[in-house]
Amino acid sequence: PTTSPPTDHMRPSVPEAGRVTVGDRLRTARRLGWIDPGRVAATATALARWGPTLASACAAAATRYPDRVAVVDHRASLTYAELDRRSTELANGFASLDLGDQEHIGVLCANNADFVEVSVAAAKAGLPVVYLNTGFGAPQLGEVLAREGVTALVADVDLLEVVDATAFRGTVLAADGAPPHRGHRSLADLRLLHPSRRLRPTLPVAPVLLTSGTTGVPKGARRSARAVDPSAALALLEMIPYESGDIAVIPTPLFHAWGLTQLSIAIGTASTSVLVRRFDPAATLSAVHEHRATVLALVPVMIRRLLASEHLAATDTAALRIVASSGSALAAGAALEWMNRVGDTLYTLSGSTEVGQATIATPADLRAAPGTAGRVVPGISVEIVDSNGDAVAAGEQGRIMVGGRGQFSGYTGGGTKEMLRGRMATGDVGYFDRDQRLFVTGRADDMIVSGAENVYPQEVEDLLLTIDGVDDCAVAGVPDEEFGQRLKAWIVAAPNARLDPEEIRSLVARDLARHKVPRDIAFVDTLPRTNTGKLRRGALTDRS
Repeated sequence: PTTSPPTDHMRPSVPEAGRVTVGDRLRTARRLGWIDPGRVAATATALARWGPTLASACAAAATRYPDRVAVVDHRASLTYAELDRRSTELANGFASLDLGDQEHIGVLCANNADFVEVSVAAAKAGLPVVYLNTGFGAPQLGEVLAREGVTALVADVDLLEVVDATAFRGTVLAADGAPPHRGHRSLADLRLLHPSRRLRPTLPVAPVLLTSGTTGVPKGARRSARAVDPSAALALLEMIPYESGDIAVIPTPLFHAWGLTQLSIAIGTASTSVLVRRFDPAATLSAVHEHRATVLALVPVMIRRLLASEHLAATDTAALRIVASSGSALAAGAALEWMNRVGDTLYTLSGSTEVGQATIATPADLRAAPGTAGRVVPGISVEIVDSNGDAVAAGEQGRIMVGGRGQFSGYTGGGTKEMLRGRMATGDVGYFDRDQRLFVTGRADDMIVSGAENVYPQEVEDLLLTIDGVDDCAVAGVPDEEFGQRLKAWIVAAPNARLDPEEIRSLVARDLARHKVPRDIAFVDTLPRTNTGKLRRGALTDRS
């Protein structure tokens, strides 16, 4: 398959998002459990105290469904009543930290109940949170802690050694159910300080999310706590059939925007979040099987690894209604294979930490146009522009610009994204097809110029992944005296696969133009990826 766009100059370059009626909204609210009289009253009370945050969602669920399980992790489970009580105790304890207006609480936790509890507690206390990547080394962690003004840090016990290796001198609180460790206090200490104090209403404070950091130290993305477009948020829930009481298995990191979104949806619908501490195919499929999951939240690389797992065939996936994927593009072959083997449960979302969600592809979209990023979410506008900033016709490739109230307000270290006619640059390139479906063909800064021809690596990678025996792959440009750059492919072979470089080149040349065929092919054991599965393309050129 190729992602080369079919040109059609007769279609508009800014497709209209689908329209949503009042009836649609009522049906969605009923499916999510929001029309229940007891839930409406509880939600109104909680919103008045804490605004549209995890705190109000948790409190409302605890009032209406106190005994429903809220969170399951590797240790135990918490009901909504328990999560609400413990987070209130912790919020009272946070008051003893005496944080200033510009000081933040850092959260360095894998997927566990403490991550959830701290997030809800911080919202109740009106404190700003910075979510930190658990894969940080000491130098990177120390730099982010200093830049983001973190003065109190909650960290899992197995990450305290990394924290201790930084120059951080603030308060460190041990999480993950740990007792005091190496002189650090624990979350349990804070809960015991003022367990029965009544919390005061607070203004909502948006957390700081970090960008993926594929090319350096991640940037902190700041957004207004009220920069949520209710219509766009509802549209997402209308396009994907979440229900109240879902069982959501979440292996994608909660510190990432996609994982946090899935957690927020689960709490907002009084559903159960089954947290997989760190992604592992066997552990993830075991959670799906054991809990009869109805929702599974993934990123594309996880989908590929689940498809390659010997455990998938034996996993009971009958209850799954939603497999939601975001974070990067999902290759057409992987989407079709998943639906053919597991069912038409796959929904893919395109967007970024900076612009929010932009498009959604339903199973019907993925069947009709494999590889698509889907249609524009109602309440959002997407435009494709050329290098001069002019809109291009449907079918023509260009830079993707996204408009909507979900845009971030800037990086914490200064600066923002390019804006054009109220729309923000995503950094991606792509095109709309004749049916107003978006296709993302690559990152603008990944473009390779080889012999005056432009190549986006994603197109070549998508094709390589369709070849039997290719488990993972990456393509980048390397210096070439004649062409300036030439394409090199790094390939991870499946177990026992025998791959021939010349045969691979022939298969690529059969479907793509000659200048898109990798001249160099290297076989490697692994590829450099972030915790969320994004390729660190810059690290490829350091490999042989």
